[in-house]
Amino acid sequence: MSRSALLKAIAFFAIVAYANPASAESRLALVIGQSAYRSVPVLPNPANDARAVTQLLTDSGFEVSSASDLSQNEMREKVSEFAGKVAAKGADTVALVFYAGHGLQIDGENFLVPVDVDPKREADIPIQAVRLNDILNTLTSVPTKMRIVLLDSCRNNPFPELRAAGHGLAIVDAKVGAPGTFLSFSTSPGAEAEDGNGADSPYTTALLAAAKEPGSIEETFKRVRLSVNKATEGRQTPWDSSSLTEDFRFSGPAVAGPKLAAATKRTVEEWRGELKGKPVEAANEMIVADGTDEAYEAFVSLYPQTPFGLLARDWLDRHRRMVAWNNAVIINTAAGYRAFLAQFPDSDLTATARKLEVRLRNRPETAAVVAAPVSAAATKPMLRWPRRPVPATRSPRRCRRSICRPGSVPIPIRPSAPARSRRAASSRKIPWWFAVRRRARFTSRQDRRLASGSGSALAAVVMADARAARGWAAGVDTEAVMAYPLVQGAAGFGMIASPAERHATFASPACKPAPLGDAGPGLGALGR
Repeated sequence: MSRSALLKAIAFFAIVAYANPASAESRLALVIGQSAYRSVPVLPNPANDARAVTQLLTDSGFEVSSASDLSQNEMREKVSEFAGKVAAKGADTVALVFYAGHGLQIDGENFLVPVDVDPKREADIPIQAVRLNDILNTLTSVPTKMRIVLLDSCRNNPFPELRAAGHGLAIVDAKVGAPGTFLSFSTSPGAEAEDGNGADSPYTTALLAAAKEPGSIEETFKRVRLSVNKATEGRQTPWDSSSLTEDFRFSGPAVAGPKLAAATKRTVEEWRGELKGKPVEAANEMIVADGTDEAYEAFVSLYPQTPFGLLARDWLDRHRRMVAWNNAVIINTAAGYRAFLAQFPDSDLTATARKLEVRLRNRPETAAVVAAPVSAAATKPMLRWPRRPVPATRSPRRCRRSICRPGSVPIPIRPSAPARSRRAASSRKIPWWFAVRRRARFTSRQDRRLASGSGSALAAVVMADARAARGWAAGVDTEAVMAYPLVQGAAGFGMIASPAERHATFASPACKPAPLGDAGPGLGALGR
């Protein structure tokens, strides 16, 4: 082979590899269409949706495993087999699951409904259906590059025995799970999707068109939202959640490297300025493409009485309710459900919230105790005042519970509470000012005992008549006051040696009396 022919062959294979995204990564897909339900009317569109999506994914480089009208056991087996195929392909695999059929939420959890389900009550659904979380956990358990789950399943509830169940599906936030996940729902949380008048549902019809256009997966489903919202005249708006860390495209090569950070959300005021003056149809397309609460709130304030404005208000109220419901389900405590009922007392989830609140009423809510912050005052160690002057020659080993030498730092220890001494002090009927003057020297054994149990020297001084001294001691900076008696004079360490030193101590700004009756965080609480 000549050199020119070899270069042409290399260039040809390079072009083919660039054009075919599957050549750079393994792509596996599982497509399920549930139409022939046995206990409820047949759904015609899911089977058509599954066939159309299978062809779309095959053209996009996926190796597709398709199945239809599965029972519960068959659905679980298919998901398990698919996870095994993904694991065999290796960590550089894109795993995609498309499901079309009935879906329900029971007690805040989403379930995909097999064709053999026949529930008589809500408690039958967890036994007979398949949890969406089980499928997500199965996909997450195997090494993958990314996981994509597309659900065209938020149709109306066909089971008359389950009228108390909430409408649509609950929120599933991909950001709180493992990174590398993309979830798309055919309509917003808490809403119901339409089957449409054609061979395929509005969601699948929009997906078939949007996936053939170039662009990232986020841009693709932004076009899906716009198309479905326009086809249903605002009654249905798809919803998605992403924690992808790399780029993915149905057609065309993906952009190498990590994904760029998402743009900062605009505030309601910024959206109001952006939308003001625009036709209502154009403004509606802008907020649907964005899909944030701030955009919808600004639109509702500018176009409150238009048909799109009323639908946007319904979307905003429902989305906020579903976010609050998701928070209550995650917390899963009686207090959390009571808070939801207080905020939304008349929603379609009221009966479920009351049932779960009663179920959890007697369960200890330990999470709130563990999460409670500890104040600085509770963690601050108290200091014990020295009982008597300590010779400077005492060994450090015997000085662990007292201040050994002048200038040493008080050692934080567990505070004692001599209730006997406090009762004796508070029962004395002497003026507080006399107690202040008389107790300044700490000469007697009883005075030293009071000082050691109070936590500070000032507390021992004013404890002689705590009731009268309450207002004086409230708000005093005890740490500043404690520095004054630490004077080494003629009387020894730990006592005020002279009248001048005593005057300097109690005339300091730290000992300035507070107004009587002023209850503060200081030592005034001791007299209560």
